[in-house]
Amino acid sequence: MQAVILAGGLGTRLRPLTEQIPKVMLPVNGQPFLLYLLRLLKDNGVNDVVLCIGYLGEQVQDFFGGGETLGMSIRYSEERGDLLGTGGALKQAHNLLDERFFVINGDTYLPVDYGDVENTFVQLNRQALMVVYDNHEDTGVRNNIALDGDSMVTGYDKESTCPGLKYVEAGVLALRREALNLLEAGQPVSLEQGLYPALIKHGELVAYVTPQRFYDIGLPQQQGILEAFLKGRLA
Repeated sequence: MQAVILAGGLGTRLRPLTEQIPKVMLPVNGQPFLLYLLRLLKDNGVNDVVLCIGYLGEQVQDFFGGGETLGMSIRYSEERGDLLGTGGALKQAHNLLDERFFVINGDTYLPVDYGDVENTFVQLNRQALMVVYDNHEDTGVRNNIALDGDSMVTGYDKESTCPGLKYVEAGVLALRREALNLLEAGQPVSLEQGLYPALIKHGELVAYVTPQRFYDIGLPQQQGILEAFLKGRLA
């Protein structure tokens, strides 16, 4: 299945590190974070990738090109001018997308079996499937997802103020292209505000609960945890 990586954000929480380099290109153990993410996808049989780029996106294009050195196909959807947010950027990439695809946060590393996620998505036959984690190993991100007994997502609250939030979004979504019809073209909007509420309302957002924690580079201390994890994998 194809993967779309959201890689256009400003990385404001990591300033001044991201004043001259996009967040996805920040070095992790001496190599760009995005390189680890792409290798993870390739190891899981995902070779077709669309990168949604924006802020300093030319650095991403210059480094990865068309993906030939990785044995992958990489195409780009570039935001110009004002950034569109995660939902707007995904909508803009519509013409590059397959009928089904993964949507992956460009600052998240989740080492799960992506083939199993895809198979579950197909079997459950919903417009969207969100990978979630129960935070039993604290990720530094507060719980923001509520589920019912059938693993349907019944609530999403990024501020973690609502009751029943026992899971956290793990940075990976499986999506049908038709779900993008819920978003208006050319309008800045996040997935959290523009897409998730509509999918929940229509009963089209199901969860894949993983026991595997995710890692991210959103804060310097979280980056150190990821570096230690990756060193352990290579040891």
